[in-house]
Amino acid sequence: MSPQESLQAAMTAFGVAARSASAQLARASSAAKNHALEAAAQALIDREKTILAENARDVKAARADKNNDDAFIERLTLTGKAIEEMADGLRQIARLPDPIGEVTGLTSRPSGIQVGRMRVPLGVVAIIYESRPDVTADAGALCLKSGNACILRGGSEALNSNQAIAACLAVGLKAAGLPEEAVQFVATADRAAVGALIAMEKYIDVIVPRGGKSLIERVASEARVPVIKHLDGVCHVYVDDSADLDKAVRISDNAKTQRYATCNTMETLLVAQSIAPRFLPLIGKIYAEKRVQMRCCPESKAILAKAGIKGLKDATEADFYAEFLAPVIAISTLPGLDEAIAHIAKYGSAHTDAIVTENWSHGQRFLREVDSASVMVNASTRFADGYEFGLGAEIGISTNKLHARGPVGLEGLTSQKWIVLGDGHVRS
Repeated sequence: MSPQESLQAAMTAFGVAARSASAQLARASSAAKNHALEAAAQALIDREKTILAENARDVKAARADKNNDDAFIERLTLTGKAIEEMADGLRQIARLPDPIGEVTGLTSRPSGIQVGRMRVPLGVVAIIYESRPDVTADAGALCLKSGNACILRGGSEALNSNQAIAACLAVGLKAAGLPEEAVQFVATADRAAVGALIAMEKYIDVIVPRGGKSLIERVASEARVPVIKHLDGVCHVYVDDSADLDKAVRISDNAKTQRYATCNTMETLLVAQSIAPRFLPLIGKIYAEKRVQMRCCPESKAILAKAGIKGLKDATEADFYAEFLAPVIAISTLPGLDEAIAHIAKYGSAHTDAIVTENWSHGQRFLREVDSASVMVNASTRFADGYEFGLGAEIGISTNKLHARGPVGLEGLTSQKWIVLGDGHVRS
């Protein structure tokens, strides 16, 4: 058997096992699923030293590769606190209501039957991801609680970390008497494994890619299985002409500098021209102190330079399309709300966008007209997160319009089927 045939056979075996496990998991009780999550959380705590040692191996190898920047290393690195947060995330998911079996919209029809919809698992979910080892815990836990079997294929850069975390999920499943194949980790760095997964429509019901643009574009274009995806996080904050300056400064600072390497970090700051002379010097000073490189339109550059801000760069059009994931920001002044909405429509990625305004009608227009997965008024884009939205965790943030949109939690990993309740009813 050739290496390619051997890999294909191995991936098929993953699919067969996942399909079998999904049937068992779909009928598992909430108590059993919660027991598995609690036991997995405890396993993460008990195995902290092992997980950190495996992560250190991954980080050392990543640092040796000069192509990996600081943002990449940050996403890869685990700490004791991060492991505690992973364990807490599993416990939070255990405490969430189980969506499976929920019946909604039950109504009586003139014929006497009752018609409604029941929430059910999708089946088998494959998650293909890069860099972030915490995805292993979050994705596995969300799939488990929502009654889905999952196949996890992490990036080669985090192979050791991911295997150590996946082993904790297996401990939880075994403790609860659930099939360990309900959460399977593909422990190969061979990129051909991705090609095999995305073509396994017989065994996999949905693919969730999380990672760089090239990975997500490849999966979206080549998959024969439905994909829940987002390509970029080109997020905006628009400071309206009626904005409260205090709020605008706090939000624009937090949205950019609270963390640089996340998809919900603000990449472009838009400012109404009438408020720009008062606002830009305030936020510019903060960005300069935090060594954020500012790439500016001519007007914003002139205002910032007059205020004594150094190191300003001229923005190119490409900068307004960019997801920097770094201490870099594009800044532009605009006449008003119409132009801000148009700018976001042209350059944005339909991820998360926010307005800072004291004008109620402007806020409502922004909510209605900005076509993004998460739209905010007077709040930082960093809130676009499953935990912050009360979902417990997320399997990803979707910019799709169909099936799931925004942070994908338990409900996003389910579907609904029609149910009919009768008592010997027949159609006349």
